[in-house]
Amino acid sequence: MDKVLGKKDYIWMQYALMLAYVAKKNGEVPVGAILVFNDYIIGTGFNCSIKNNDPTAHAEMIALKEGGKILKNYRLYNTTLYITLEPCLMCLGAIIHSRISRLVLGTKYQFKTNKIYNTNNIFTNLKNRIQIDELINCRVYTDLIKNFFKNKRC
Repeated sequence: MDKVLGKKDYIWMQYALMLAYVAKKNGEVPVGAILVFNDYIIGTGFNCSIKNNDPTAHAEMIALKEGGKILKNYRLYNTTLYITLEPCLMCLGAIIHSRISRLVLGTKYQFKTNKIYNTNNIFTNLKNRIQIDELINCRVYTDLIKNFFKNKRC
């Protein structure tokens, strides 16, 4: 997890961050995701559960669905999913089932004290391992989500 990420990783994460800001503008939890295959974006998503009245309309789920349609397969081998925030349990299940190769996180959800799972521990025991990388010292992602919830509660 402490490896140095490539320049492209930061570019893809900037795109995911842009999508998170779209979600925020729409009053949704600010999370953005993109799915990349062979240096091409094959899926994008931002949270839109409130707008769509759909509890599954999370950024990751939308990006994975689009990727499956492009690749014409629900198994998304050799893809990388970039997410601005560590995924929830529902999205983790979809990520595992989709067989992506790599997951890049903008920030962990470590400021939430009642979290019932640890992403790294879940992936450690899987038969099909997923490489997980997180951006180190990227406060923009952490601040975005913290400030969103802080403002919601005021």
